Amino acid sequence: MRLCVFTEPQEGASYDDLLKVAQRAEECGFDGFFRSDHFLSMDTAGLPGPTDAWLTLAALAVQTSRIRLGTLVSSATFRLPGPLAIAVAQADQMSGGRIELGLGAGWFEAEHAAYGIPFPPVGQRFDRLEEQLEIITGLWRTPVGERFTFHGDHYQLTDSPGLPKPAQTPGPPVIIGGAGPKRTPALAARYADEFNVPFRPVDQTRAVYGRVREACATQGREVPIVFSAAQTVACGRTPAEAKARAERIGLTGGGITGTPSEVVDQIGQYADLGATRFFLQFLDLSDLDHLDLFASEVAPQLP
Repeated sequence: MRLCVFTEPQEGASYDDLLKVAQRAEECGFDGFFRSDHFLSMDTAGLPGPTDAWLTLAALAVQTSRIRLGTLVSSATFRLPGPLAIAVAQADQMSGGRIELGLGAGWFEAEHAAYGIPFPPVGQRFDRLEEQLEIITGLWRTPVGERFTFHGDHYQLTDSPGLPKPAQTPGPPVIIGGAGPKRTPALAARYADEFNVPFRPVDQTRAVYGRVREACATQGREVPIVFSAAQTVACGRTPAEAKARAERIGLTGGGITGTPSEVVDQIGQYADLGATRFFLQFLDLSDLDHLDLFASEVAPQLP
């Protein structure tokens, strides 16, 4: 089980805060550092305000050396697919091939209103997501010297050189996530290297993985998809310490909580479903000891 640090900087974090967490995560041996891609806090003032996900990851690409970097997930409503493909490819070059692109349809209407971003109906958002996935992966896969053209309902590209190329071939891993019953599994089977189920209990996660496996079989996919999960975490060396951490972030139910042995058992239930990567949502980014605890007392006990 590979462990990734997953942050929500829109809830209140500067770039310096994220840099400290990413560098500590790398020092601790975590597999990846991921961040959400949001422009508005859900519950608080979110001071000092949002940071751009891909500006952040590009900077981290040159201020880290080993850890993988990515979004969980970027919204297809935020950026045009061509410029997004360029930004991700450049960040991948800057990192030496450590970037991953999580991409979703978008859901938080308030942040769109706050920053003047169009927010179409859900069906159209999924249509746009599908076209973006085809465009981005198509641009990366276009051989140097050839041209990429796409004519969809929402995006049209004509004779694009498909440059720059990412460091990874044919491109950075694509992560798709969610729990939608139809379109999400179908998109994952066609485009995803990894499928992530965030913030769902074990029984629901099992059902979602099953739908994705069925979609892969229906589409005749032979390359196995990576399964992962994401949960908010509050671990402590003692029950009291775990409870204090949970209370500090307002975690009153759900999530992964408890002592290291209890946390190992909970993560292990997702491993039993076939998950091989787990995204640990650390909400208190000032609590670097929390990362140390997972690295020293949780990670060594996981298969």
